[in-house]
Amino acid sequence: MTIIEKIEQEQLKTDLVDFRVGDTVKVHTRVVEGGKERVQIFAGIVIARRGSSVNASFTVRKISYGEGVERVFPLHTPRISKIEVVSKGKVRRAKLHYLRDRVGKKAMLVKAAPKK
Repeated sequence: MTIIEKIEQEQLKTDLVDFRVGDTVKVHTRVVEGGKERVQIFAGIVIARRGSSVNASFTVRKISYGEGVERVFPLHTPRISKIEVVSKGKVRRAKLHYLRDRVGKKAMLVKAAPKK
């Protein structure tokens, strides 16, 4: 194991929730404004995951006031306090970029995963 790999291992988060593309998630992010710190929630559908190890990131998309908003989060950043899975989705694609072309309720339409 090289020195870089050892440093990357130290940076990895261990308390990650298992989520996939198509899942609806709430991402709790720490926001520092002035001297105060608060937690802001960004809720939406995971449309993409990329990278591995420390470089892993995921994209969350939501509709806000009729406008599509996407945000890319690094997976192992200390700015993310918690990732909460609201519902599991069942999709057949690794990237859901086709949701960008949809308008209204269809833009957030992903099949729910069957209950086990």
